[in-house]
Amino acid sequence: MHKMPRVKLDPSESVLAVIDIQPVLTKTIEDADRVLQRSAFLLQIARLLEIPVLTTEQNPSRMGATHENLAEWVQDPSPFSKMTFSAVGSPEFLSALKATGRNKVVIVGMETHICVCHTACDLLDLGYEVVVCPDAVSSRNMERHKLGMERIRDAGAVPAHTESVAYEWLGSAENPAFKSALAIVKQFA
Repeated sequence: MHKMPRVKLDPSESVLAVIDIQPVLTKTIEDADRVLQRSAFLLQIARLLEIPVLTTEQNPSRMGATHENLAEWVQDPSPFSKMTFSAVGSPEFLSALKATGRNKVVIVGMETHICVCHTACDLLDLGYEVVVCPDAVSSRNMERHKLGMERIRDAGAVPAHTESVAYEWLGSAENPAFKSALAIVKQFA
């Protein structure tokens, strides 16, 4: 049996990558409201814990900017415009990721079987440890989402729920940010 890699998420080693959550895409994505809600949740936790957020936009002149529900949480130097399906194909994204000096990338976004999957696989090829949040990614239908998550997992990325990621970043109820994080958890319950 194939043993899954173990990724231990530490906030000082993590980056949150928000892949192509744009209005044109959300209109066609299965359960887009869930993706928006769970992505907003993790974006707020990342901001609270000072985890860098790198956001991409696929062909923004045609697909629009990052969805308005998430725009307030996007951090400089993002968003990165891209034409490649993998975020790694954007020299600006890759440069910003390398500049963080961090080796663990948590991914949310659209679409699971295309841009999310290609980004996860390319990051793994570059030696990053990758976690993809199935509750904060989706495709135009559940079959594509499921197949995308299977390929992502088979490639060596680890699936984890956004709430699991948040608690792993916190580490303990004694974390000074715990009470503020708990308020965010309750807000999105």
